[in-house]
Amino acid sequence: MMDLKLWFSILMVCGMAESIGSDKDWHISVPSKIPVLQGSCVVIPCEYVYPKTSKIFKTWLGYWKRGNTVVASNFHNFKLTREFHHRTRIKGALESGNCTWQLNHVRKTDTGPFYFKIEIPQYKSFTFSNNKVTLDIYRVPEPPIMSVAVLNKVTATCKVAHVCPSSPPKLFWSHSGMIKTKSKKENKWLWTTKSTITFTPQEADFNKPLNCTVRFHGRKTTKGSVLLTK
Repeated sequence: MMDLKLWFSILMVCGMAESIGSDKDWHISVPSKIPVLQGSCVVIPCEYVYPKTSKIFKTWLGYWKRGNTVVASNFHNFKLTREFHHRTRIKGALESGNCTWQLNHVRKTDTGPFYFKIEIPQYKSFTFSNNKVTLDIYRVPEPPIMSVAVLNKVTATCKVAHVCPSSPPKLFWSHSGMIKTKSKKENKWLWTTKSTITFTPQEADFNKPLNCTVRFHGRKTTKGSVLLTK
């Protein structure tokens, strides 16, 4: 199994891979590849710029596509294929240049590549077909990164990376104590959720593992542990 810190470093580096495209006054910024846990969810950040005009528009239609298949749209009357129905939605406000979308219950076939098309009726439309997003689907979640310090009290941390800030993983400890959990944005698409537990150890706690169980959106789990020593 890959070393946890190395794996986390690779995720961070991948997060810097970005597709920034333009055609005259049309520009878009999307990640080129995102690793995603099968069964979980992913939020794909997307920002675009269109040719400026003094006209005021009321309608903005956005479509995320895979080949000729529409996989997400903000047009509520658009009927998606059965494969993507009820699993995907555009989260961003298109009038503000935000074309971010979310895909739930990720399947092994959801690799893409995906691209975005914007339509501004009575003005212009553009398809960013040269700026595709690929999902790298993996089946088994990596264990969390853990650390522990034992002084008068035990302070342990459990940290895991994910790509769905709207449904972050839940972290559970095998010991009771004061628990604080927070999420942090590492780059445009990568997030980490970290849980910290603090408690006063008893003699029976030493030389035993302290476990942290992580449950991702979609209910897949992984676990890490540290040994408490004096």
